[in-house]
Amino acid sequence: MRLPLLGPSLKIAAACGAVALMALLARGRTEAPPRPPAPGAAETPFVPATLAAPARSAAPSMPGRLGLDEPEAIDPVRLEPARINPVTGLREETLARGDFDAIEASALRLTLARDAGGETPGLFITLVRRGADGPGIAVVRTGPRGRIETKFGPVETLEATLAGGARRICTGFATLGASPLRIDGWLCAPLAQPPEPRSLACTLDALTLDGAEGPAADLFRAAETRRDPGCRPPQPSAATEPPAGRTGSIRVRRAAAGRG
Repeated sequence: MRLPLLGPSLKIAAACGAVALMALLARGRTEAPPRPPAPGAAETPFVPATLAAPARSAAPSMPGRLGLDEPEAIDPVRLEPARINPVTGLREETLARGDFDAIEASALRLTLARDAGGETPGLFITLVRRGADGPGIAVVRTGPRGRIETKFGPVETLEATLAGGARRICTGFATLGASPLRIDGWLCAPLAQPPEPRSLACTLDALTLDGAEGPAADLFRAAETRRDPGCRPPQPSAATEPPAGRTGSIRVRRAAAGRG
């Protein structure tokens, strides 16, 4: 009575054996060691995307030095080493003035990117990247957007609350029509108050690039012809009395006393 069942059992056993053999063959193919690279070929290791393109220093031979033509400014200007942005591939130079954590004084951080063109990130994204890239400042809130006119043309603005060692209401900004350059950053007024648009316009009016050649120099030279006279401090004239404390003021007072 068992013989009729022998045929189906053998078929089942043969099928199981075939499945096991196929599994072993597939496993052998997946676990086979990788082939060695061809002679002269370079190996490309896997690198996480966040570390694949670290910032690198730019060539120091690039001419030009950022500055601020503000003789009345108290805080000195600090220039960071020029670098190549790992995202855009552009050369960037950063200028800073003041201490962000010292809320009793103004603070400025400004970046100039050369050969900028094509599509650029929005101002909010720019502020987030700039804050995380070095100074460790976060954008915690944003306010009204705006636009001001400067010697570089129209500039987009965005009120932003920034937090680092302190929390301050600042104005983020980015040029809209200064190609092949892009200027962006933020300006913070004293005592946690947002800066006036006029203050930002005059800060950009004072921006200079000394010793540069090429498109960057051409743009700054053209911008100099559009400087706002109202942003410059008044110059003393011969018809006005010199400030007190100088010898000229003594002579004027003595002459007035003689006439009396």
